[in-house]
Amino acid sequence: MKIAVPKETRAHETRVAASPESVKRLVALGAELVIESGAGAAAAIADGDYEAAGASIAQGAKAALEGADVVLKVQRPQIGGSADELKLIDPKSLLISILDPLRATEDAAAIAKAGVTSFAVDLMPRTTRAQSMDVLSSQANLAGYKAVIDAGATFGRAFPLMMTAAGTIQPAKVFIMGAGVAGLQAIATARRLGAVVLATDVRPASKQEVESLGAKFVAVEDEEFAQAQTAGGYAKEMSDAYKEKQAALVAETIAKQDIVITTALIPGRPAPKLVSAEMVRSMQPGSVIVDLAVETGGNCELSEPGKVVDVEGVTIVGHMNVPGRLARDASQLYARNLYNFLELMIDKESKALSLDLEDDLIAGTLVTREGEIVHERVRAAAEAAGIIEPAQPAPEPAPAAEPAAEAAADPGAESAQESGQEPGQESGGDKS
Repeated sequence: MKIAVPKETRAHETRVAASPESVKRLVALGAELVIESGAGAAAAIADGDYEAAGASIAQGAKAALEGADVVLKVQRPQIGGSADELKLIDPKSLLISILDPLRATEDAAAIAKAGVTSFAVDLMPRTTRAQSMDVLSSQANLAGYKAVIDAGATFGRAFPLMMTAAGTIQPAKVFIMGAGVAGLQAIATARRLGAVVLATDVRPASKQEVESLGAKFVAVEDEEFAQAQTAGGYAKEMSDAYKEKQAALVAETIAKQDIVITTALIPGRPAPKLVSAEMVRSMQPGSVIVDLAVETGGNCELSEPGKVVDVEGVTIVGHMNVPGRLARDASQLYARNLYNFLELMIDKESKALSLDLEDDLIAGTLVTREGEIVHERVRAAAEAAGIIEPAQPAPEPAPAAEPAAEAAADPGAESAQESGQEPGQESGGDKS
């Protein structure tokens, strides 16, 4: 079983899908690991580190991917143009990657058309069993930490309360918007640095988590708020009326903050707008906003992907791929996630791939197979966008034959049924 790890080619991507640790563990399962030369360079992992763990090094993506049974990537393959990666992947390969298929539906359709079986690890079910494979959580954890560090590097003051002979320095006031994995890590990091922290989220369960980290929770706690969480633990889209009330409270809060960090995401949809231009301009000069959702449209109305902008003295940070700014740690965690997931697919005795499509984690992440998009939500998104034709409804079953007792009321019915004719139909004749 050959597992290939090519070098990532998308802009801003510094991570790699395997670490020396994961290579060693996969080799122990009987796999042959082939790493493209330089795949780990941006994450400070040298080719020699992979070789020492048991992998072989291939020169170029084509050599690495040739004949691979499994392809491990961070980002989905580029499709079309001179940088086309999909054409290098053998149709018999399993592709395991962050595919973002609910938004990148055209790419999902192209992967299906190429005949590649693909798994989107970003669709991993949020269950206890899946925690060690949850790439969104592992990467968001680092993003939340790094957001606070980036804010501190931009902010022109210290975070903690400082009492000196020359006077007292008041602590920084930090407002975290969104208390998922990234938000909670941002709260913990800001608190460790000595800031006074407030946080908000539309999920009622987050209040206790926020307060347990020493932050104050800010939200409009009405009846809609109490129902604002899906069974999977994600935030629901809120009504316009609730958004108005929450926006008023947030606007009042933001105007008093030194640093605002936004982390709110809705799976498969653009990021919700939480910070308006008016709110930005209400902040004091020298304040900082870090928008972790900038790649999916941004939580701040004035943030720009990949840029740090100044709006009337307020700095808005819109770094792309924030986990990739901690490339080595992010790669190590991501590689562990992939190892834990791939282990489910490897038969320990035969040391060969064995897909159990009844496994909820495998079925829940399977996007394409045998030339089709098989994931229900991804297929629905692709159909809604007009990228693929809607599935044809199954034909209705033929009506059941009449019971013999009723049919016997017709003197010719019994013999007609035996011969396969309609009652009253002559053998070889047309039915009138």
